Amino acid sequence: MNTLALLGEYDPTRETQIATMRAIEHSARFLGISVASTWISTVDTDDLFRRYHAIWITPGSFFKDQEKLFGAIRFARERGIPCLGTCGGFQQIILEYARHELEITDAQSAEYNPDNQHLVISRLACSLRGREMTLEFVPGSTVERLYRSRTAAECYYCNFGVNPAYLERLRAGKMQITGKDAEGEIRAVEWPGHSFFLGTLFVPQARSMPDRPHPVVTGFLKAL
Repeated sequence: MNTLALLGEYDPTRETQIATMRAIEHSARFLGISVASTWISTVDTDDLFRRYHAIWITPGSFFKDQEKLFGAIRFARERGIPCLGTCGGFQQIILEYARHELEITDAQSAEYNPDNQHLVISRLACSLRGREMTLEFVPGSTVERLYRSRTAAECYYCNFGVNPAYLERLRAGKMQITGKDAEGEIRAVEWPGHSFFLGTLFVPQARSMPDRPHPVVTGFLKAL
C-alpha cells in the first residue's frame, strides 16, 4: 500500500483541501493503485518518514509548527523522498530553501511575522485569489513533462508569493525555477536530480476531474 502524508492543519470546510482529497482519488483510480493518504498536523511529524512514502505540503492552512515543517521538507529534499507543495506548501518550500541552502537563516513569510527582517514571502501587491492565469514552463522541466506542454492555465487561491527583492538570490541558487506566469513571476520550482520535488503557487488539484485527473497529481502518485 502506498502511503501519503498530507502535511498541514486539516479543515474539512476548506475548498482546496476538499479538492486535494478528490484529486488523489481521481489519479489513484486512473493509475490503478491504492493510496492511503492521511492528514498530519505539523506538530505531529515524529517518525513521519517511517510511516509514509511521500509528503504533500497542503494548501489552505496556517501551519502550526514551521520548524518541524521545514525539517520535513528538508529531509524529503535531501533524501529523495517525493514531495509536492501547492499554494501555501509552495511558500514553505521556498522558505526552507532560503534558510538551508541560501543561508537566509531567518527567512520568513509576512503571513507569519510581518516584522521579520527577511520576508522572502511577502503579501502580493495584487491578490491571486480566485484568478486563473496562463503559465509558461521551462523546456525539459518536470512540469513541462507532466503537462506535455510548454503552457497551461491554472487557478490560484493565495495572497502571498515570492518577494521580488529576493528574486536574484533565489535564481542564483540550486533550486530550479521552472514555471512563470505572464507577468514573469515565479509560480513553480523544482529540485534538480530529485525523484519528484515540486512546488507550485497555483493549486493544480482544483482542476482535477474524475474523468480527467490532473497530470501533476498523477505524476506525483506515480513517484510514490
